[in-house]
Amino acid sequence: MNMLAFALLMALTPAPAAPELVALGDSYAAGLGAGAESSDDCRRSPNAYPALWAQRHHASLVHAACAGATTAEVTGQVERITPGATLVTITVGGNDAGFTDVMTTCTLGDDDECVSRVDEAERFVRDELPGRLDALYGLVADRRAASAEVVVLGYPRLFSHETWCLMSGVKREAVNRAADAVAEVTGDRAEAAGFEYADVRDAFDGHGVCADEPWLNGLVLVPVDRSYHPNRAGQESGYLPALTEAATRASTT
Repeated sequence: MNMLAFALLMALTPAPAAPELVALGDSYAAGLGAGAESSDDCRRSPNAYPALWAQRHHASLVHAACAGATTAEVTGQVERITPGATLVTITVGGNDAGFTDVMTTCTLGDDDECVSRVDEAERFVRDELPGRLDALYGLVADRRAASAEVVVLGYPRLFSHETWCLMSGVKREAVNRAADAVAEVTGDRAEAAGFEYADVRDAFDGHGVCADEPWLNGLVLVPVDRSYHPNRAGQESGYLPALTEAATRASTT
């Protein structure tokens, strides 16, 4: 093939589509707690795992995740999935289970009040959350292009430190038990939908609130909404590798 023919062939060959990530979910996906958050209600951060993944993979980003979002509210984010999306990420479910109220009760109440509130949240997670996730995941499956991968990312346990840390051992154990319930249900429903699930609990082990190198904020007074959310290290060293690994698995299966 002469140079002219080669040049013509290259000109007629379409360039490979640039990757596009559409990020759905709540404050953990928005990046609240990781710094430099937006001042609007969604509190999105450039240090959130979707933004970091897009930057490292030279991808465009549709960051639809919003602090405080429930599964019902994330259904409204689904319309942000574009035909060109190559990867869709989702983190949601904690707000449905009353994450903020659980943490408020366990911070201010006694052991019995904390355990009772966690028990209530866990019953909801086991009984009600599966149906809500199924409905959401069904909408995502219908909306995405056939070539787009979907990765569902879960939540870490908040506490991994053995000594006293903001709450009694009874409270910390209860809160971690609730996190395990959400992780198990979310992973099960993601698998049922045919999506890849990224379980971040092991990644955050040893980096919980009060650890020597914490990847999660403890109680933050100003602004208080950053409390018990991943900091920048948690997004970059916990969530980002989990997403990268899960996206690779999804693309090769």
